[in-house]
Amino acid sequence: MQATAEPLSAEDLGVSLTEERAREIYRRGQEAVVFALLAQAKQLAQLQPGKPGPSTPSGSVPPYQKPTTPKRRGKGPGRKPGHAGSCRSGPAKIDQTKTHRLKSCPDCGGRLKRCNQTRTRCTEDIPQNINPVVTEHVIHRDWCPQCAKHVEPKVSDAMPGSQIGNRVLVLTAWLHYGLGTTISQIVETFNYHLQMKVTPGGLVQMWHRLAELLYAWYQQIQQEALKSAVLHADETGWRVNGKTHWLWCFSTQDLTYYMIDRSRGSPALMKFFTEAFAGTLVSDFWGAYNAVQCGSRQKCLVHLLRDLEYVEQYRAVDNHWSEFAKKLRRLIHDAMRLTQYEPAERTSRRHRLNVRLQALIDAQWKHREARRLIKRLRRHCNDLFTFLDYDNVPYDNNHAERAIRPAVIIRKNSLSNRSNRGADTQAILMSVYRTLKQRGHHPLATIVKALEICISTGQMPPLPANFTADG
Repeated sequence: MQATAEPLSAEDLGVSLTEERAREIYRRGQEAVVFALLAQAKQLAQLQPGKPGPSTPSGSVPPYQKPTTPKRRGKGPGRKPGHAGSCRSGPAKIDQTKTHRLKSCPDCGGRLKRCNQTRTRCTEDIPQNINPVVTEHVIHRDWCPQCAKHVEPKVSDAMPGSQIGNRVLVLTAWLHYGLGTTISQIVETFNYHLQMKVTPGGLVQMWHRLAELLYAWYQQIQQEALKSAVLHADETGWRVNGKTHWLWCFSTQDLTYYMIDRSRGSPALMKFFTEAFAGTLVSDFWGAYNAVQCGSRQKCLVHLLRDLEYVEQYRAVDNHWSEFAKKLRRLIHDAMRLTQYEPAERTSRRHRLNVRLQALIDAQWKHREARRLIKRLRRHCNDLFTFLDYDNVPYDNNHAERAIRPAVIIRKNSLSNRSNRGADTQAILMSVYRTLKQRGHHPLATIVKALEICISTGQMPPLPANFTADG
């Protein structure tokens, strides 16, 4: 149209646009109106940046664009009014006694009149100079006429050929693989505070040897996990020599098994599930878990709720999505509330849940994200309400996420591993320390005692059972 031949200036489309100028643009024709609207949309996009995506760093998002979440009422410190307070228990014994008495008044400097009033106060501290104990072992070598060779006793205080004792070895490994302390921090602590010279390379080599001895416990943890009634599984990224690997976590209430593998698919799972799993596998909706042969499955319902929140926060929604999200969210919350009922009352109510779920799947949804979640619901329709059949099966996978969190903290501090051998040592020692903690055993004393037995007899004792089970 000739009405649109004359170009529109910025004054025609800026914030100073008046009603008269707008009518003039309208009289120019349809193309002028479309051009003006597109130009206005472009200006608005420049003035108001788009909504941040999930990969946008938190520091790059303005505070006014961050989602506003209602503040929860925090629990006040201390016990409730009227309850007895709690404090640290007193020491079991007194090692030394110090007497404190003033020579003069601290305020005026006058002479004091002695009284018989006293009070006691106990403090616990470490000695000023902590020096390592150096032990010289005199090993007698005697002749055995029957074997026709010299024999000598074994020194169980340290590993063969090692100048570092078992306690230092187990303590440094616990600091690194159990608490996430970096190697440089461990070296600095021992060299400057504990007055014991250690090197990073020497510690790493000794940790490799320790992992070889504890590998029997590592295999025992795997076998006990495969025989458990409920097993939680999760995975996260890991780096080995700069290449992407995956840290797998399989956990129950009294054990945790870590495995670092190059694959995130079923080949890695087949390395752990060496036999059919008869219990219930609790996991998220990652497709690799579908290849595991197990008695039953429970998918994390909290992940579904997170997906709904993600779509509403980062995707364009409409009335079709709102209706779908409302029905699915109500269905999930109704299923969670059924855990409050007795098992006999859940049967009929669960049948209603299955009917509502099937109706939700059979409905025709126009929104793209709704169709995506419908495919997931159709694929896992039999794995959503398993927690209603068993009392010890949860509806979420929070246990696995809490079990993998210590490894994530270690990954952040230590930047993963530099070799495959280091990755194997990482998985073995993290599994052993985490399992001993879950079972209520002191990690240092337990492993030191096991090393002494292994060095003396040549055979590693079995992994200790749960502390409560031991009585």
